[in-house]
Amino acid sequence: MADFGRFGDVAVELGDDFVAKAEIRRPPNNFFDQALIASLAQAFEALDAEPGCRAAVLASEGKHFCAGANFATPGGGLAGGDGRHLYDEAVRLFATRTPVVAAIQGAAIGGGLGLALWPDFRVAVPDARFSANFARLGFHHGFGLSVTLPRVVGQQRALELLYTGARIGGERAHAIGLCDRLVPQERLRAEARALAGEIAASGPLAIASIRETQRGGLAAEIRDATRREKTEQDRLEKTADFREGIAAMAERRPPAFRSR
Repeated sequence: MADFGRFGDVAVELGDDFVAKAEIRRPPNNFFDQALIASLAQAFEALDAEPGCRAAVLASEGKHFCAGANFATPGGGLAGGDGRHLYDEAVRLFATRTPVVAAIQGAAIGGGLGLALWPDFRVAVPDARFSANFARLGFHHGFGLSVTLPRVVGQQRALELLYTGARIGGERAHAIGLCDRLVPQERLRAEARALAGEIAASGPLAIASIRETQRGGLAAEIRDATRREKTEQDRLEKTADFREGIAAMAERRPPAFRSR
């Protein structure tokens, strides 16, 4: 594969088989913030404009795919210095047109789960861990999970995951459709690339047309959903329950919520 470019902490390579690889390089946890999602959006907008790219793999360097926001930093890095919020960049990302296969190892937690549900497909390993842990933090979910999670696992399963904040492994995730293929760790990237290759081998005009039919309105849905999600996150962030949820997570103990 040849170097296509570096977009912040996202490195992109492009092969001669019309398949690109975009790798997040913030190991080991690959926490996201507004700058990282903006970099991903920029990278995939560039791939959209590249005739030599018909599909892509999204991978992460290090132990985890994405552990979501780093609440140890003020505001979790959700707002940038330019006044743009992480969710503004998420809408940009969902508006990109290149089919994407995610290669998921380790944790896809919180907003990291939201990022994992942006690609068209997910290939994961048995040791992967998925969790919409927001309610366990006394917080509202985000990154468009209001839209993407029910699309993938169904409304009732999505509610269960959102209400309980349950953490599930790769095998359970595969059983409920949260990931599409389950493979050994040593085969993860190869299998994700093989699936992307199958997509790239199909007629590119047909794939673009099918994807527009199936996902063309998704960015608008994400825009509406994240507007509501952000409003509720801003409200709940001011509560004692949220402070308790964050403290309990840091201290590795069960939270003691008091509805205030």
